[in-house]
Amino acid sequence: MPLHRGNSEAPDDKGGGRRLAVNPFYGETNPVSGMTEAPPTHRLPDTPLPPATAYQVVHDELMLDGNSRLNLATFVTTWMEPQAGVLMAECRDKNMIDKDEYPRTAELERRCVAILADLWNAPDPSAAVGCSTTGSSEACMLSGMALKRRWAQRNADRYPGARPNLVMGVNVQVCWDKFCNFWEVEPRLVPMEGERFHLDPQAAAELCDENTIGVVGILGSTFDGSYEPIADLCAALDALQERTGLDVPVHVDGASGAMVAPFLDEDLVWDFRLPRVASINTSGHKYGLVYPGVGWALWRDKEALPEELVFRVNYLGGDMPTFALNFSRPGAQVVAQYYSFLRLGREGFRAVQQASRDVAGTVAGAVEKLGDFRLLTRGDQLPVFAFTTAPDVRAYDVFDVSRRLREKGWLVPAYTFPPNREDLSVLRVVCRNGFSEDLAELFVQDLTLLLPELRRQPHPLTQDRGAATGFHH
Repeated sequence: MPLHRGNSEAPDDKGGGRRLAVNPFYGETNPVSGMTEAPPTHRLPDTPLPPATAYQVVHDELMLDGNSRLNLATFVTTWMEPQAGVLMAECRDKNMIDKDEYPRTAELERRCVAILADLWNAPDPSAAVGCSTTGSSEACMLSGMALKRRWAQRNADRYPGARPNLVMGVNVQVCWDKFCNFWEVEPRLVPMEGERFHLDPQAAAELCDENTIGVVGILGSTFDGSYEPIADLCAALDALQERTGLDVPVHVDGASGAMVAPFLDEDLVWDFRLPRVASINTSGHKYGLVYPGVGWALWRDKEALPEELVFRVNYLGGDMPTFALNFSRPGAQVVAQYYSFLRLGREGFRAVQQASRDVAGTVAGAVEKLGDFRLLTRGDQLPVFAFTTAPDVRAYDVFDVSRRLREKGWLVPAYTFPPNREDLSVLRVVCRNGFSEDLAELFVQDLTLLLPELRRQPHPLTQDRGAATGFHH
């Protein structure tokens, strides 16, 4: 359920259904004074609570959340060094947008953009433009807006009469569906076929026409962790331009892979070395190794980001250019990103990402040896692998496995693939910094211990596959 709702079934907080008293020990001085009833949950309490009491009430309820370190569904960072946490705490009151009041925080943002421009081989890193965002979803929205505006400028004689379209694989993250919906762009999706679980370059080129604002290539699909062939995609679009004159730019959604490939796959050409790549985004809070939420969007040069999309304000002091969907947001995550860059450097990032890839390969191999599963990917691109049940397994399905692993504390998503492979249901394991060899061994042990009981089931127990488990990324 995407939106929280008021709980109409809760006991009447106004007295119709008296709730249990708060633990007397929560009282600051006298354990029996004023602690006869718990505060209401769906309206403001009539009187204040002592800070220690309010903290304990909220803290106790949050204990029912899952352990984030055991969450193998999320790509988001779940561990940072204590020093990074201290820095973030020191910056939690800084508004990232207020560059006049917090000039050093703004300078760290500029440095991060410059570092990424160099990392992604911009022709002239000093000419590349970029900004921080709350995550890759916002970065994708901004990149898509730039593509649409550039197309509209080139087709001013036909737009808004003509309807723009965006070509991408059916495996894209949901933020691209949102972009097309919010900004009235037709999504043209390349379906999966057989054992190809992401975009086919030639099929993508064939979907392009004079109304195509761009093609999105995914460097690290959330469905299975595989890289899309960005260089082949650009080559197919080069050939299209030679045949038809259509000049279609490429945006690389590197939410995860743009912080993995530069360190582990240096010979892979996917970034600004390809002239057709106009923009790239990444999630600092994924393999950028920062707590949520920070993302980055970069454009090859100023021509790739139309000037009219950049707003300038002076009511916070000074002249401040801003290009983001959010205005006020914390500077702590940007500071933490710079800390990670400074702390690790190239060799440190390479070591961390290689460790995650090694763990992914080890766990994937161990899962395959169990004999009950078939691997779709092995974690040799993103440190992520997907697997499904073997053809001869009839007693249980991937949703049963996901549900039983949750009983052990492990969160492993099970989900069906999109068109044309809705017949395929898989489990996916995301290996991140902090998911150590020791934890990986415990995961394999728990999975192994579940199998005898799963094999004795008369049939899969899943009734509603859509509600069986979430697909989180």
